[in-house]
Amino acid sequence: MKKIVVTGKTAQDAIASGLRQLGVPEARVKSTILEHPARGLFGLIGAKDAKVELELLPDPLEEAEAFLQEVMEAMQLRDIRIEKKQSREGTELHLFGGELGMLIGRRGQTLDALQYLVNIVANRYADHHLRIVLDAEQFRERRKETLRGLADRLAERVIRTKKEVVLEPMSPQERKVIHSQLQQHAKVRTFSRGDEPNRRVVIVLR
Repeated sequence: MKKIVVTGKTAQDAIASGLRQLGVPEARVKSTILEHPARGLFGLIGAKDAKVELELLPDPLEEAEAFLQEVMEAMQLRDIRIEKKQSREGTELHLFGGELGMLIGRRGQTLDALQYLVNIVANRYADHHLRIVLDAEQFRERRKETLRGLADRLAERVIRTKKEVVLEPMSPQERKVIHSQLQQHAKVRTFSRGDEPNRRVVIVLR
């Protein structure tokens, strides 16, 4: 971690000077007063400035991105671009470029596992809980569209056969898509059954 030692007439002056040098807000540093200011004899002779050590604290998102880069290098995935975006879900990290299929995995399972690890890394350095959503080549939006279409087709099957349909186990996020898609449906309703990681959505007649 980067550390600098700065001086000023007061400790706050020294801290302000250090923050300007580092180009960060005060929340990003840990300050330690090494020497308090002294006025000296008659307020002049032997006067000393305050001396403060500032330690730059890790930025959670920067640490998360560095972790991602290490993983992609280990997987020999090169020329990958990371784009950040804020949404209602939290901070979204979108990956573009290269062959990202192996990073996505079957039905996004590898991507979900990597997202879990990225959140652990980021929250290790955060002073409040962060939620990071990881996506690759807009897989999550494409997957949502697939699930919405699946929900509509299976709802029609339930209406036609008058028998419940039990879907394959899904993550909480994917189950939420199914529930939301059919929430206002006039003829069917949904609920979840089972325990994680084998919890499933069930579609039945109202």
